Amino acid sequence: MNKEELVDMIAAKTRITKKEAGYILNALTETIMDTVASGEKVVLVGFGTFEPRDRKERKGMNPQTKQPITIPATTVPAFSAGKVFKEKVVESL
Repeated sequence: MNKEELVDMIAAKTRITKKEAGYILNALTETIMDTVASGEKVVLVGFGTFEPRDRKERKGMNPQTKQPITIPATTVPAFSAGKVFKEKVVESL
């Protein structure tokens, strides 16, 4: 499913226009990104948690030269699915 299809489904389930559904989806995703980028968690009970996670510095290898390299520490966005979400996926398989 792509973003346009998601907007269509939101509009159909909520009986709002596709344009309004697009605004809501954009506002949701921008708010989640801004919050996680500022170092905070976003917890949607039952759905999941979006949070920043720190990655430690680690050793790697340049695939072209096969030389060892050091990959610097960084912070990355992460998502952990909630219990209800996990159960829903298991049920559908």
